[in-house]
Amino acid sequence: MKAVRPKKNLGQHFLTDQSIAQDIVAAVTCYNGYKTLLEIGPGMGVLTQYLVKNKEIKLYAIELDRESIPYLNNKFPELKDTIIQGDFLRLDLKSLFQEPFGIIGNFPYNISSQIFFKVLENRDQIPEVVGMLQKEVAERLASKPGNKAYGILSVFLQAFYTIEYLFTVHEQVFNPPPKVKSGVIRLKRNERVKLDCDEKAFFTVVKQGFQTRRKTLRNALKSLNLPVELLKDEVLDKRAEQLSVDDFVLLTNKIQAGKDGI
Repeated sequence: MKAVRPKKNLGQHFLTDQSIAQDIVAAVTCYNGYKTLLEIGPGMGVLTQYLVKNKEIKLYAIELDRESIPYLNNKFPELKDTIIQGDFLRLDLKSLFQEPFGIIGNFPYNISSQIFFKVLENRDQIPEVVGMLQKEVAERLASKPGNKAYGILSVFLQAFYTIEYLFTVHEQVFNPPPKVKSGVIRLKRNERVKLDCDEKAFFTVVKQGFQTRRKTLRNALKSLNLPVELLKDEVLDKRAEQLSVDDFVLLTNKIQAGKDGI
């Protein structure tokens, strides 16, 4: 079989180290007992070859690169009905999967944040995600309050997932080598069914708080016309990166309590 050519416009960097591929696959725990797994961007199947060995799992794969599809169908004939040519970001997950499913993949750097926003939208269906992405982004998602890497997506995801940074992958094990290191992370759905505040207002407060992250929340949230009684609250002396998910929930409720809505 002719090898698939990695394409710059698709952000493709094919992993060539088999032991790292096995470590990524081994990070899947089937948390909460799901039986279906979706691989994003299998490329030449470096992860797929190990995933198909788990007969307990029904494996799906979605690949945007049309050149990869015949290669994958040839290499993995057992997946002929579950390899999808298309864009994960446009995939209707609720129509495709009626049961919970996990996600795994070496995610293209240029859409990794968008992938996690889609995970967030479908969080009740997705108990676990194992992904490799740019190290800086992986660290950001897993970072805790008080860390400069902690940001908007950190808060949104950590509201519903426990996130672990598993290990770093160096540039030389890819074809072609990227210009940055990669990091592998694992997300496991936590027990929170819904936020103890208005979700839309929560997202607004978090986004606004981090928009000017060097400012205190008193200044960063000024455009939200904070209730007068809240202006003396000490929480507003902090910066957004110092607040946990629960702190943001509490702050959102305080803002909501003093006005009709955000």
